[in-house]
Amino acid sequence: MQTTIAKSLTFKDIGLHSGAPVTLRLVPAPVDHGIWIKRTDVEIGETMIPARWDCVEQSPLCTKLIGDHGINVSTIEHVMAALAGCGVHNVLIEVDAPEFPILDGSAVPFVREILAAGVIALDRPVRAIRILKSVEFKTDAGWARFEPAQRPEMSFHIEFTDQAIGVQSKSMNLSNGSFVRELCDSRTFCRNADVEMMRANGLALGGTFENAVVVDGDKVLSPGGLRHQDEAVRHKMLDALGDIALAGAPIIGRYVGHRAGHAITNNLLRQLFATPDAFELVVCDADLAAILPGAGAHLDEVCAVA
Repeated sequence: MQTTIAKSLTFKDIGLHSGAPVTLRLVPAPVDHGIWIKRTDVEIGETMIPARWDCVEQSPLCTKLIGDHGINVSTIEHVMAALAGCGVHNVLIEVDAPEFPILDGSAVPFVREILAAGVIALDRPVRAIRILKSVEFKTDAGWARFEPAQRPEMSFHIEFTDQAIGVQSKSMNLSNGSFVRELCDSRTFCRNADVEMMRANGLALGGTFENAVVVDGDKVLSPGGLRHQDEAVRHKMLDALGDIALAGAPIIGRYVGHRAGHAITNNLLRQLFATPDAFELVVCDADLAAILPGAGAHLDEVCAVA
């Protein structure tokens, strides 16, 4: 069945790039609503933006959506990953700023509150996108591919010169709350030199050692170190799940990313929907719905974060 959250949830923090206060609310929504974002700080004109792949304005640092009338919102990927990983299909997201709050740089604060409030079933079957043949998008920087598979799966590979990150790979089955157990607490990461450069250019003004893993060569500068030895690749998988959620329905198939970022994943979705024989839209019966991300996820399975 399609789902929504049991009650409204409120999150307050600063924006990663502006450093300004942000309030975000997740509001229950009815069947077939999907996920929409409302800019509550905009008083004139259209304030609604669909959380959809074809509304993405590609950016190297985050996922940014822009509506038909020019209203935009950025850094949506962690909330989208939390909704997908908890199996939430319908929700209205209200935000009073042009970016989402960063919190601790992962999806775990959103996941905890969603599962604590409860995810409720609605009286309508969920639809999913089944991959029928491989589709790939490639650049000089990296590539990503969708492949047929019996359930949602993901493989990711990254390579960084910084020894604190280095070369990391991870593959996993995304069904039945594995996102909640293995990925949701992994934080965004960056190099200390990149932080200094971004701030000099008026970016990442809200970035701190508390809301990102900051590395410098072989050193992790963030207090407490890493939550996982392979936290970086786990976060890349978290981001990818959030970006894939912009397809508008769960994807039954395997996503493979090699040094892929937000733009590559969005271009892969564009390539998929430009290839009609590469996928089909299916109405999930009980067996199929039971293997989707978030199905059966419980609060007591959430990654333990000190």
